[in-house]
Amino acid sequence: MVRARYASTVVVVRPAAGGKFEILLTRRPPGMRFLGGFYVFPGGTVHADDYSVKVLERGRDLSGEEARSILGNHHEPDAALGHWVAVFRELFEEVGLLLCTTRSGDDIDLTGKGIKEKIELQRQAIVKKELDFGSFLDAEDLYCSLSRVVYFDHWVTPEIYSMRFDTRFYLATLPANQIPLQNSEEVTDSVWIRPDEALAQTYNRDFPLIPPTTTVLANLARFDSWKRLRDKYFSDSL
Repeated sequence: MVRARYASTVVVVRPAAGGKFEILLTRRPPGMRFLGGFYVFPGGTVHADDYSVKVLERGRDLSGEEARSILGNHHEPDAALGHWVAVFRELFEEVGLLLCTTRSGDDIDLTGKGIKEKIELQRQAIVKKELDFGSFLDAEDLYCSLSRVVYFDHWVTPEIYSMRFDTRFYLATLPANQIPLQNSEEVTDSVWIRPDEALAQTYNRDFPLIPPTTTVLANLARFDSWKRLRDKYFSDSL
């Protein structure tokens, strides 16, 4: 039996027309070993660097003990926090979204051409492993407001598979003044879509989905409005 690697995945949500809401799905390049060609939520493996001293010093609004408790006491406090940090890092690496805030707690505005280009170059450097996420946070004096990422679900790849992940799913709202990349090194396409609309594509060859993505979509589709979803998951963080 292959040991499952710890991973974090994030469902980014935003309000949509008619009081509804949409989620962000990304398509993995067909050549990728794991789920190549499938539509998934942004995410990936939790690395030791995600709970290094340097990175955790840039974390706010969630203690290690709180994170450990939320994850069912399955991890040491620092490692538990690393699951949240991995969401911040992976979301930035894959689609260029930064859930971080400034030292004063303000949101980041990435709409200006100069700052947008600067941050994008650093994102590319992180993907190429020329820059680590902690050093990026230090250089830009940014903080991970961990409470903006809400724990949602837990899935473990069945034992019959040769590549397995022990994955924690989270929810996060789209940051103001930011637009996700349409594609990147790990994404061939990204799409905003309502959960029910995505589920309707389950058997469409051009929109390949598999569990647990479909299960998460089904759980989210039960919320018939942005208000209901927001009140359930984000009332304490907005």
